[in-house]
Amino acid sequence: QVQLVESGGDLVQPGESLRLSCVASGFEIYNFQMGWYRQAPGEPREMVATITNNKITNYADSVKGRFTISRDNARNAVFLQMNNLKPEDTAVYTCNARRFVFNEQYWGQGTQVTVSS
Repeated sequence: QVQLVESGGDLVQPGESLRLSCVASGFEIYNFQMGWYRQAPGEPREMVATITNNKITNYADSVKGRFTISRDNARNAVFLQMNNLKPEDTAVYTCNARRFVFNEQYWGQGTQVTVSS
């Protein structure tokens, strides 16, 4: 059974940091592009960061310089280090695995990140 399970979401104050984790099971991520997306209430889902199997990264402008995506293929996991969090980062963060050549894609269930004083 294919699964992506996120963890690490929490309630934090502005300026604090969080590290999100996403562990895959039922498939191997080594030849997938991995990504983090987020959706705030009443807003469409947006891309936060992606990382290819060659570790090429891409970030939304709103998180550049604050967030870092990384992957560990041996652990079948992807991570999102989030620093200097802002209230506008509040959202449900969801992990994504995509293999374009086969039009194959998986989503996790999401983890809530709330930034509030």
